[in-house]
Amino acid sequence: MHTTSPPVTPWYKQFWPWFIIALLASSVTFSMVYLVASIRYFDGTVAQDYYRRGLAINEQLAKQERAGQLGLAAQLRVDALTGDVIVDLQGQRRPEQLHLAWIFPTEHGRDRHLTLQRVQQGRYVGTLDAPLRYRWYLYLQPTPGDDAAWRLTGEARFPHEGSIALTPGI
Repeated sequence: MHTTSPPVTPWYKQFWPWFIIALLASSVTFSMVYLVASIRYFDGTVAQDYYRRGLAINEQLAKQERAGQLGLAAQLRVDALTGDVIVDLQGQRRPEQLHLAWIFPTEHGRDRHLTLQRVQQGRYVGTLDAPLRYRWYLYLQPTPGDDAAWRLTGEARFPHEGSIALTPGI
């Protein structure tokens, strides 16, 4: 009597080896994708002087409070075609130059800084080198050489047709 054993199929025709190989291959693929993404969108490390920068928040809040005491406010307009930035400043202080910082919320490398020159009583003008898109935080204050004891803040999404209010606090 001969007992016949069922025929053995080769390993490459079975389900489980391919399932295990697929799991390993997907793990390697996802690891490579995340590696490339983490290198491409590197957001830096924690600053070494994070404590000192945290203390500077009180200084910034004091500048905004000082702007409120001086009755300062501004209206900002950006011409999308020419890139001209026009700021009309109301209040007691009117320095020769203003510093306008455009802070991008998520990427430090996109931040922009612009010096505005006074052309009339309370009106300042500057020109952007490239058009703006997306959302930005705006900080307006005198140039660092002047009395930089006040600061106005605002927020806008570009392109923006109307004027943007810059006030002593957010």
